[in-house]
Amino acid sequence: MNLPTPAEDLVLGLTQVIGLPGLTEAAGSPLPAADIAALIEEAARFTLEKMAPGWQDADRHGARYANGTVTVPPHYNQLMRDWIDSGWQGVSAPEEHGGQGLPHALWVAVTELASAADMAFFLGPVLTAGAIDLLVTHATPDQAARWLPKLVSGTWTGTMCLTEPQAGSDLAALRTRAEPLDEGRYALHGQKIYITWGEHDLTENILHLVLARLPGAPEGSKGISLFAAPRITEAGQRNALRCGGIERKLGIHASPTCTMLFEGAEAELVGEPGRGLNAMFAMMNAARLAVGVQGVGQGARALERAEAFALQRVQNGRPIAQHADVARMLAEMRAVTLAGRLLALEAAAALDAHHLLGDEEGATRLALLTPIVKAWCTDRGVETANTGIQVHGGMGFVEETGAAQILRDARIAPIYEGTNGIQAIDLLVRKVARDEGDAMRVLLAEVSASDRRLAPAAERLGDVTEILLGLQAKDPDRAQSLAAPYLDACGWLLGGWMLARAAAASPAHAPLAAFYLARLLPRAEARCLEIEQGALVPVPSVL
Repeated sequence: MNLPTPAEDLVLGLTQVIGLPGLTEAAGSPLPAADIAALIEEAARFTLEKMAPGWQDADRHGARYANGTVTVPPHYNQLMRDWIDSGWQGVSAPEEHGGQGLPHALWVAVTELASAADMAFFLGPVLTAGAIDLLVTHATPDQAARWLPKLVSGTWTGTMCLTEPQAGSDLAALRTRAEPLDEGRYALHGQKIYITWGEHDLTENILHLVLARLPGAPEGSKGISLFAAPRITEAGQRNALRCGGIERKLGIHASPTCTMLFEGAEAELVGEPGRGLNAMFAMMNAARLAVGVQGVGQGARALERAEAFALQRVQNGRPIAQHADVARMLAEMRAVTLAGRLLALEAAAALDAHHLLGDEEGATRLALLTPIVKAWCTDRGVETANTGIQVHGGMGFVEETGAAQILRDARIAPIYEGTNGIQAIDLLVRKVARDEGDAMRVLLAEVSASDRRLAPAAERLGDVTEILLGLQAKDPDRAQSLAAPYLDACGWLLGGWMLARAAAASPAHAPLAAFYLARLLPRAEARCLEIEQGALVPVPSVL
């Protein structure tokens, strides 16, 4: 049986499920299905031939820090040159800055393929893409002209410098300060931690986007401004910033996670004073969607290795892929991975509808889907990687097969760019409760009308939504303690919606969709029941 590849399912999703050709035609820049397929096929070829072969070697070598210098696996030097030459970094960046100006949905597809091939390497380009998005919106024309062509080409990388030892999810507590110099320049003083690709030896420069406080700024988030500090100044000198060390981590070993020390580093203000968090959210929201796609990518990598192993591993006279329980695990891995893949594309389509057509409903739908994609897809990525180990049996518990590495790498995704618990609270409080549930009701009605098999679960989730809205108004802490199962229920239902749409577009996907709706969709009901009962019982205090 020839199962579809990730690239083939991405083409199906882009062209027939989310309808990208029609969206681009409505925007006046038609992108035919054949062109989309050619782009995805080329992205798959690049990631499989250039990125994937060195994935395990990179993990074994890791990033290294010595005498103030950060180095990465040696083969990354050629890989970065190949990445720059390929032009993939600028696939969705504006043409006026050297990009290709293509829809963001195509970048999402590239992100999945590249994350599956080598997640540790691709974290650098992912953050660079986020920096591009931020600067396109918030940089001055002069700043854009100086920085964006370098970032879009990939010859510079970008970072997001938010976290400090005392300021994790509570960014209002950050202490990094910016002291005014002359000619609109500032000197940054402070320490940032967990900075992905904060220092490395692959590109000529790194542009750090840093949150800091101006003198006299008020306490809290309203006193935070955004600054850009390059590793090498325009005068060609090393800026007063350095890496003080890198973290020893569970996974993504080849990605340098840095402690960055700003010791009077020369920087420029980006955007308005005191509006740093508003500007940074452009980068953070792009990063959250990208992290959800990383979860899909790790699930896809786990599925590929598990299926290959199960087909060649013979026990009791037949491949273990034919054993009932192994077949179940593989079907769950494939169904969940496809659901996440298509849900991420649906979010990207909403983003493109907003950007290309000025569709405000697209912006509303994107806001609703982003925390679900980030959290549900990364949780499923971890579960799928874990199941992949189980398919391998004892051979999954040793490093040689790579199954363990996938789980180690995937485990960070539910944590960074806002933990999944924070995503769940964001969904409930800032997305659903903000308009008293109107946007969620519209989405659930669309889901219910699309396939009669989804209607009961959609109605059930609608009832639970009303319970949580009422509880949020009366007892916010109890409501927010139920936000995680609520997001999970949303994910299971929307995953079924995406698979039902895939089956409608491609009859070959009907068996997988039927499996999901019969075997996995009931998990949404279980989460709804948990919410109903949990609304009656407070969470015990540990204090």
